[in-house]
Amino acid sequence: MAETLTVPTMADYMARGEAPEILFWVGCAGSFDDRAKKITKALVKLLQKAEVKFAVLGTEEACTGDPAKRAGNEFLFMMQAMMNVQVLNGYGIEKIVTACPHCFNTLKNEYPELGGSYDVIHHTQLLRDLMKDGKLKVEGGSFKGKRITFHDPCYLGRGNGEYEAPREVLEKLDAELSEMKRCKTRGLCCGAGGAQMFKEAEKGDKEVNIERTEDALEVKPDIIAAGCPFCNTMMTDGVKHFEREDNVQVLDVAELIASAADL
Repeated sequence: MAETLTVPTMADYMARGEAPEILFWVGCAGSFDDRAKKITKALVKLLQKAEVKFAVLGTEEACTGDPAKRAGNEFLFMMQAMMNVQVLNGYGIEKIVTACPHCFNTLKNEYPELGGSYDVIHHTQLLRDLMKDGKLKVEGGSFKGKRITFHDPCYLGRGNGEYEAPREVLEKLDAELSEMKRCKTRGLCCGAGGAQMFKEAEKGDKEVNIERTEDALEVKPDIIAAGCPFCNTMMTDGVKHFEREDNVQVLDVAELIASAADL
């Protein structure tokens, strides 16, 4: 039987004359990709456990326009973005959390010039803050003796300078955090950025995600932690390429914390 999670929409809140603390921007991957939906569910469970008053836009949420913009279609980006700004401003949204660094970057840095200024945070930043405030407690016992390596998403790390939040969250697990040689400011892209996720590979000697997976496997991890649905896909494909899916898992930070919290 499929698991059912009840999440209120902004329309539900407005009908009651109330407002949530934060809007959860699910994103296209988190809404439609079967693998990324698991990340969405993990984050929803964590927010509910921490008693965060949050809502989603539901069917009123459209693509941020990031793929269109990265692929060079500025006109399509403007159409998508301005439609979203109209909806967000209509609800008086002030704070947004998202598990997708692509959405995070676009909402945070490119919407203000279109009239959409919001306090936008990545889900690892919110989880870190909830833990610091004592609203979310995690027992990391299930990860005892495990080795975890974190792959920095481009749009979170080098794009927006956030390297510590995901690591601070992972440190709450009773596991060993092992860094790749190329990490933080020297991190290597998984190959999905710039709309590369949606096109055939160009000629070359090796796929970028294979190169990045090699970096990860070098530290002999049990788990490759990701903070982006696109990175998750690319690293998972890399692990499959090396036929290591039996002993190396690729999981989002939210999934790891939800698992440790027994959710």
